[in-house]
Amino acid sequence: MMNETHAEIFRTPKTFPLNATELRDVIKKFPTPFHIYDEKKIRDNFRRLREAFAWAPSFREHFAIKATPNPAIVAIMARDGAGTDCSSIAELFISERAGVTGERIILTSNDTPADEFRKALDLGAIINLDDIAHIDYLERNARLPEIISFRYNPADIMNDGNDIIGRPAEAKYGLTREQIFAAYKICLDKGIKRFGLHTMIASNERKASTFIYTARIMFELAAKIKSQLGIKFEFVNLGGGLGIPYRPDELPVDLKMVSDGVKELFHEIMVPNDLGDVRLAMESGRAMTGSAGWLVSTVLHKKNTYKNYVGLDACMADLMRPALYDAYHHITVLGKENAPCDAIYDVTGSLCENNDKFAIDRHLPQIDVGDVLIIHDTGAHGHAMGFNYNGKLRSAELLIRENGNVEMIRRAETLDDYFATLKI
Repeated sequence: MMNETHAEIFRTPKTFPLNATELRDVIKKFPTPFHIYDEKKIRDNFRRLREAFAWAPSFREHFAIKATPNPAIVAIMARDGAGTDCSSIAELFISERAGVTGERIILTSNDTPADEFRKALDLGAIINLDDIAHIDYLERNARLPEIISFRYNPADIMNDGNDIIGRPAEAKYGLTREQIFAAYKICLDKGIKRFGLHTMIASNERKASTFIYTARIMFELAAKIKSQLGIKFEFVNLGGGLGIPYRPDELPVDLKMVSDGVKELFHEIMVPNDLGDVRLAMESGRAMTGSAGWLVSTVLHKKNTYKNYVGLDACMADLMRPALYDAYHHITVLGKENAPCDAIYDVTGSLCENNDKFAIDRHLPQIDVGDVLIIHDTGAHGHAMGFNYNGKLRSAELLIRENGNVEMIRRAETLDDYFATLKI
């Protein structure tokens, strides 16, 4: 087992599942830019998580649809037993279209409108509330569910936070400790008999210690609520947040270390409090699909002014993470994977925004107009975060099936799509 402090000696190879001839054949059929996903890698990612927690009672992964909201992607994991984590009515419909219904769905509220609650209830989903005031809202505008959960914000015991989610005290998510006890008491008084407990503390986190600490917080809280209110939870959802190594020199999450640490705490806290049969759940998105997706784009222009620029047919509308989070995504040039990286470029798109850049001062091989660039690890929060600023049209999504076939699972937008909602 690798130590978390040894990232500097570890390399995560950045590979692509198709060779140059295969990819060029795909491009002839489906012009760039497009996002392309690898079914086998997605299934392998899910199986590793499931096997790591095979010891846990009825462990369930609720795939976070927000990461890659496409029914074809959701269905890959659903066939192997995964559920879904939804936070909008569209994601509920995607879940349903992928064959995931009932309590395999968890809807986590976040300023949620009534129609989303009603759709989730119609599907038999678990309702996970983000605010104590939502109990009354749900009852007035829909109905109370058979099983209910609340999202805990541990700002009372945590000062530091994750770069993406932020410090708990400044996060808009979840109930305070005082509120969460009151919320379960209200639901008990209203006749609800089935309960779960949820939190989400980190995003894109690779340190095992973060997830082990999360488990301690949640197990101790579950035991305390049981002691005070007599509630025996059916599940404890530790949230998602499992990160991936975007840089080649980064260490992946050590799932065995996470699992061993959570298991030790489960037997230390849950079992003695008669909670040893409580189902553990997670809601990973990035860890399932992030490393299994790539943005493929073609070089349209080169520009030499105060810097050297490479202009792609993709733009920030196809991959927002570098602009939004200053995030690194590895880039390889098709056919030049082993060439020396002796040139320095800013890799840009065509939006009227100076932060429309996939890379800044990146060492790459000498690039020519017409070269194909492969941007790695875009399988989560890549296409999903697309938008139409400047009238840019969102790209297609392709899927490499386990038998090697490549199929389109979302066509590229057209100008007719863009103008379809306008009244002229």
